Amino acid sequence: MNTLAIIQARMGSRRLPGKVLLDLGGATVLARVVRRLERSEHISQIVVATTGAPADEAVVSECQRLHVPSFRGSEDDVLDRYYQAARSHPAAAIVRVTSDCPLIDPELVDETIRVFRDKRADYASNVFPRTYPRGLDTEVFTFAALDRAWQGAREPYEREHVTPFLYEHPEIFRLASLSGDVDLSHYRWTLDTPEDLELLRAIYSRLDNRDDFRWQDVIPLMEREPELVELNSQVLQKSLREH
Repeated sequence: MNTLAIIQARMGSRRLPGKVLLDLGGATVLARVVRRLERSEHISQIVVATTGAPADEAVVSECQRLHVPSFRGSEDDVLDRYYQAARSHPAAAIVRVTSDCPLIDPELVDETIRVFRDKRADYASNVFPRTYPRGLDTEVFTFAALDRAWQGAREPYEREHVTPFLYEHPEIFRLASLSGDVDLSHYRWTLDTPEDLELLRAIYSRLDNRDDFRWQDVIPLMEREPELVELNSQVLQKSLREH
């Protein structure tokens, strides 16, 4: 099955502007996400979906440097941006990853894709229920499901966050989920604030600033140094409807 990973990336973050191009152990955050996804066995192609805003010329330039295609679309209607990016790079299945997840794990991505395929799902993820650390989020859906969401989603949060129309309508879509054996959802490995950046830089530094480590390699590090967890423990996660 031809599987396309679409990474959404833009410079206009509210809490940490320009975060996708910040340095993370000698490479940009976006580069870390791309390089880690490139090790997936089941992803056929990667495209970065950014916006037409002038500031996002920098994202396009970084994509060129990384030799990964980019697509420019709506700044606010991210669902439309995803849909148009998928239309321009046809694939039967779409993997959604955000550029603020520089610990995204290719093996976990592949496990989610396998669940999606084995269950013949319209939508599969590793976040319902959430058992993995925040920042390893992977969603997989068919292009047909994306098309139906694009046509049917009306609420602003449905357009901004791409997939709520899919997982909030089990009467329409066949849903599947990947869960871990242990609940590790209290770990926060995503990038939205300076505190998050401090933690992620510490993780990369302790792992020699390589990006071929597995997500399981980070757990003993956090257990040995509980002060790392405290770096961003006070950060509040935004809700889907927060604008």
